[in-house]
Amino acid sequence: TAEFIRLRSCMVGQGDPLHTLGSLATPKPTPKPILPGAGVKAQEEEQSSGMTIFFSLLVIGICIILVHLLIKFKLHFLPESVAVVSLGILMGGFIKIIEFHELANWKEEEMFRPNMFFLLLLPPIIFESGYSLHKGNFFQNIGSITLFAVIGTAISAFIVGGGIYFLGQADVIYKMSMTDSFAFGSLISAVDPVATIAIFNALNVDPVLNMLVFGESILNDAVSIVLTNTAEGFARDDNSMVTGWETFLQALGYFLKMFFGSAALGTLTGLISAIFLKHFDLRKTPSLEFGMMIIFAYLPYGLAEGIKLSGIMSILFSGIVMSHYTHHNLSPVTQILMQQTLRSVAFMCETCVFAFLGLSIFSFPHKFELSFVIWCIVLVLVGRAVNIFPLSYLLNFFRDHKITPKMMFIMWFSGLRGAIPYALSLHLGLEPIEKRQLIGTTTIIIVLFTILLLGSGTMPLIRIMDNEESQSRRKSKKDINLSKTEKMGNALELEHLSELTEEEYEAQIFQRRDLKGFMWLDAKYLNPFFTRRLTQEDLLHGRIQMKTLTNKWYEEVRQGPSGSEDIEDENELL
Repeated sequence: TAEFIRLRSCMVGQGDPLHTLGSLATPKPTPKPILPGAGVKAQEEEQSSGMTIFFSLLVIGICIILVHLLIKFKLHFLPESVAVVSLGILMGGFIKIIEFHELANWKEEEMFRPNMFFLLLLPPIIFESGYSLHKGNFFQNIGSITLFAVIGTAISAFIVGGGIYFLGQADVIYKMSMTDSFAFGSLISAVDPVATIAIFNALNVDPVLNMLVFGESILNDAVSIVLTNTAEGFARDDNSMVTGWETFLQALGYFLKMFFGSAALGTLTGLISAIFLKHFDLRKTPSLEFGMMIIFAYLPYGLAEGIKLSGIMSILFSGIVMSHYTHHNLSPVTQILMQQTLRSVAFMCETCVFAFLGLSIFSFPHKFELSFVIWCIVLVLVGRAVNIFPLSYLLNFFRDHKITPKMMFIMWFSGLRGAIPYALSLHLGLEPIEKRQLIGTTTIIIVLFTILLLGSGTMPLIRIMDNEESQSRRKSKKDINLSKTEKMGNALELEHLSELTEEEYEAQIFQRRDLKGFMWLDAKYLNPFFTRRLTQEDLLHGRIQMKTLTNKWYEEVRQGPSGSEDIEDENELL
């Protein structure tokens, strides 16, 4: 009775005894009281978020100035990723000195958040890669690209992961489980395509081979993320009662579900966007048209993540399909706006990630083991070699454009690691914490090793390769340009701006006798179904729209402060 009275007195509502007994039998959670300092804490979090935004924008702004100086002074031999990472290292050291003297505390702002990368920074980068793809050569070489991207990445992941596991079992390096080793091998197999394409453009290689490597590099990122998620999922599950063969089959089934399910979802979203903008004409209102394109661009990522598929794989295939079909249903203004906006956003996201990669040297809690780092670098180089050379020799039996040993060596040498392995290493939820720190530190060192040493060695490699070529193919130093920003900013994709009437399209297909397989099926049936065939009236309206916008801009520029045209000043300037 005394205990009952004590419990009853603790209840918030003092009323009916039966109500009290019922409350004792099925206790209800009492609402948490609002603490007096909750508002102050929320205000402090808001101030911290504002400082983080300011710091990130400041870093991107400084990097943009750096890239501008590289272009202005024609330092084309230095890849922009190398310059931005170096700047991030210098900024991290400067911030560390400031924090040491207690002049400021930006430790929280300079820390890279993996969720921010996967939700905000990575989707624009992947979507722009698919959207800017030259679809003709891509679809003609889809078999070779898939072999390099899927089989090649899996080979590299197995070699790195298996090597780490067996070396750990032999007590040569830090001991890790099979799933953790394979997760690390998968994330470190993601290759940055920027330096690869820069080398191929500088050497003026065959455009089909250029597309082969570029397509493999794009799909490689998505495949690496799916493989890492597969290994991480098995690391969380308890598979102690499952044999090794059953584990392999389960992992293979999970990967196939993630790969093909995500690709199908992205493809379906892209096709729906094409049909929608073909029959729902928004060409006369470019702002609404552009807004709808942005929605369709990000839509498959959120849906795929919500149903436990790969958002990155989904948004990549959505970008490829939207570029191939949906883009041609847009007005000329929105076509140019979409292309340049994606390039600008992707550049800022890539720059932000590379800058924070340099900052992480001083902000990341490190665990360094020399033997682990050295063996990982060796395994990464060996895994890349086993990936490139055997598959290239195999493909040469089925290809008209052969991959020469010299090109194989360049493909192996240019296997740089970039932003995706770094972010994946921070996203792994491995236990204990020292294992996570070891993987993060090793990944940063490998990324910096490939970017700073191999990336900086691209110019000497090009020089050596040029000296071996004939005089007619030798390229001077001023012709070699490793600046991705300058090349992309000064070019408009002609295939993205082509507008054909029904008669012109039929005449073009009739002239293309070389189309085979999927390309013939696409040109004959799929493209006419998903894209709008324009009339002469539509073409005229598009030209008038572009001319009106450019004339308005030109007239406003020519207007003086008083509203009159300063033609005399203009002639004097000329």
